[in-house]
Amino acid sequence: MAGLTAHSPTPQAITAHETSRVLEVAFSDGAVFRIPFELMRVASPSAEVQGHGPGQETLQTGKRDVTLLALEPVGHYAVQPTFSDGHSSGIFTWDFLYQLGRDQEALWQNYLQRLAAAGLDRDTPMPVRGGPRPEGSGCASH
Repeated sequence: MAGLTAHSPTPQAITAHETSRVLEVAFSDGAVFRIPFELMRVASPSAEVQGHGPGQETLQTGKRDVTLLALEPVGHYAVQPTFSDGHSSGIFTWDFLYQLGRDQEALWQNYLQRLAAAGLDRDTPMPVRGGPRPEGSGCASH
């Protein structure tokens, strides 16, 4: 099966590199991306990270050293990673993985800018659920 659209590139090989903490994905159009686990984690398409609509995103922090514990297939269109911090609700479609790889520099810069605007850094621990939340950190249900 192709990606979510008929002409979407599909993965031909997926390799998790534990030491360098990157997911290497080779696509059918010849593109090969090395996506850091940290970027995957902070940009996860899950509602826990993205919220339930625009402006409800939860800024992720403390994910610099996150690792990938498992990567399970979801049908013929996606994978579902389990990260070392327990996050496992994001389903990464082939199209999303391609976008993440293609746009990773811009996504990374946006993430760093959001951290700076919130007065946080990559190593700031995530707040405990139910506790105080960083400004602009999304909906309170997650």
